[in-house]
Amino acid sequence: MTVLYYRGALSSCNYTCPYCPFSKTVDSMEVLAEDRKQLEQFVAWVRGQAASGMRLSIFFNPYGEALVHKWYREAMVELSHMAHIDKVAVQTNLSAKLDWTGELNRKTAAFWATYHPEQTTEVRFLSQGSQLYKQGLSFSVGTVGLKKYFEPIQSMRQALPEDVYLWVNAFKDQPRYYSKEDLVLLQAIDPYFQHNLRDYESLGQSCRTGLDVFFILGNGQVKRCYKDKRVLGHLYRDGLAALSAERPCQLKQCGCYIGYVHMPELPFESIYGASLLERIPQRQFQA
Repeated sequence: MTVLYYRGALSSCNYTCPYCPFSKTVDSMEVLAEDRKQLEQFVAWVRGQAASGMRLSIFFNPYGEALVHKWYREAMVELSHMAHIDKVAVQTNLSAKLDWTGELNRKTAAFWATYHPEQTTEVRFLSQGSQLYKQGLSFSVGTVGLKKYFEPIQSMRQALPEDVYLWVNAFKDQPRYYSKEDLVLLQAIDPYFQHNLRDYESLGQSCRTGLDVFFILGNGQVKRCYKDKRVLGHLYRDGLAALSAERPCQLKQCGCYIGYVHMPELPFESIYGASLLERIPQRQFQA
């Protein structure tokens, strides 16, 4: 199976989280039109791989909120029904209308839903999540572990169904940000929090990125991962088979979930299994 992370020209979000780069720009109509064109080209390429025998899993990881735009919703639906697609997942703040999700293939579609307490209410977010839950759509809920969010994070954990995983991304901008008591609290909410709390030494280490995991930009450029600036080639000109090779990491450390989960010596494939992209553990609450 080949995993593709996709990021087009979109660089705007309907939220204004101060810790997030996604909230700092407003896209023009021209940029949005380009983003739509890029996504349609990407979906057409994926559609064309049906006869190749290649099985694909796709994660939409835009610099912004994707699902407020019709073309991402349409892409999710179409991709979820393609026979050679094992998974199509999206990173979203879950603010968009969900009246279209009934068209998704529940076996392949999934959501990485981020909860931002200062941007929405618990009631609103839970209502959105409830719609996914009732439809049998896979989703995880995540948030940033800022201290001012501890109370709403605890409240969200109590309000969510027990079988919905709530993960916490460690806030690493300030050294020694968490006290021992903070760590106990967060570990009780997210039993895998300890894994995100640290950065992993990655220089020269084996990683699936560049071999069977690729980061695709809207203009067709292919990279190992979102942090590695090296361009391996062009998706529409070269194809993936010609670009696939063992490529040890050239970065000193990896501290982001969508990067370090592809380092084979780490335990994440055994923890998340087939739900690695949407970040749902195979066995709930077993660190």
